[in-house]
Amino acid sequence: MLRGAGITLGLPLLEAMIPALAGVKETRQAKRFVGMSLALGLHNPNLVPEGSGRGYKPSRYLADIQDLREDFTVVSGSSHPGVTGGHTAEGSIFSACPNARGSTTRNTISLDQLMAKHLGHETRFPSLVLNTNSQTSPSYTENGSMIPAENSAMKLFTRLFVDDTPAEQERQAELIRQGRSVMDVVGAEAKSLQRELGAGDRDKLDSWFTSVRELEQRLAANEAWTHKPKPKVKLALPRQIPRDNEVAVERIYLDIVHMALATDSTRFITLHVTGNNVQGIEGVEESYHNLSHHGMDEEKLAQLALVEQGVIHEWAAFLRKLKTDKLLDDTMVLLTSNLGNASSHDNKNMPVLFAGGGFKHGQHLAFDPNDNYPLPNLYLSMLHRLGMQDKAFATSTGEMTGLETA
Repeated sequence: MLRGAGITLGLPLLEAMIPALAGVKETRQAKRFVGMSLALGLHNPNLVPEGSGRGYKPSRYLADIQDLREDFTVVSGSSHPGVTGGHTAEGSIFSACPNARGSTTRNTISLDQLMAKHLGHETRFPSLVLNTNSQTSPSYTENGSMIPAENSAMKLFTRLFVDDTPAEQERQAELIRQGRSVMDVVGAEAKSLQRELGAGDRDKLDSWFTSVRELEQRLAANEAWTHKPKPKVKLALPRQIPRDNEVAVERIYLDIVHMALATDSTRFITLHVTGNNVQGIEGVEESYHNLSHHGMDEEKLAQLALVEQGVIHEWAAFLRKLKTDKLLDDTMVLLTSNLGNASSHDNKNMPVLFAGGGFKHGQHLAFDPNDNYPLPNLYLSMLHRLGMQDKAFATSTGEMTGLETA
């Protein structure tokens, strides 16, 4: 560092510095996060393995993906403390906000958006929020507002990989410039107000100014991307979406997500799987939601297993693509749901498969199914793996026990 006349300047890496840094071990950190969430959970008896640690016996759902055994960790006996409400707890999947639903409460920032806030400026899209069927999402801003999801695979593909016309590029740039001018006007008025406020309010306003400056920086970055060409990919534009097969829709989205990561178009993505039509899957005659309310009926459980096995297989195929492209070690991939038991709308014992990101995998972290371990601890471990120094996330009590970096 150079200091003088009140100015501090960081120097670039110089050859003279290398001997002093030679003994410092380089730490490879994760760069990306993909959170895939299921609106209807996974049947835990078919998912949770027998035994714990590295010697676990694969469950029915995991038996066919053992080629990836060393690339993912199974977590059982975990949930978000203070989160209840069955389906209505969807908003807490990635925020872990206790009692987030209700007229007198609001949500907190979700894991993906916290990551994107600090690290998303390096790519064309700071984050992608996706849904296979609707616009609902478990992605929330810092002020607790839900981010509407993109639910059209064709629109998503076009947004990522099809260049806009010059006229459209200019229109987008002008909208961004207008947004920045609004920030300038509001900022000037707020500064005038600041002189009339007490110390406590000035602190609050200063915090707000900081968020405004960050927004201005993101707007400026978005304007710079407007005229840059989008990446070209071999993946074809999806023209027909099989609305009777939610597993096939999941595959289409994951193929696009894979390309988005491979082209470094974004690094933080959530995909919420909400479609209800699965009768296009051979052997399945009822809707996804009806099957999730199986009541331990054997026929419904058999059909549900076909659907959920397909979900797991597509998730595994996505991991294999990341692994082939040497992206998996730098990408944390989480599969979970707010429902541990969809049939009874229970939010305890959430299904959790966690892959990649440079962690030591190949194990089953089996926590107490009656006294659940806080899943936000995993979220804190992920934030630290990205190099963020947050001391806590939601109701976390520390990093996840038993999860170590490779």
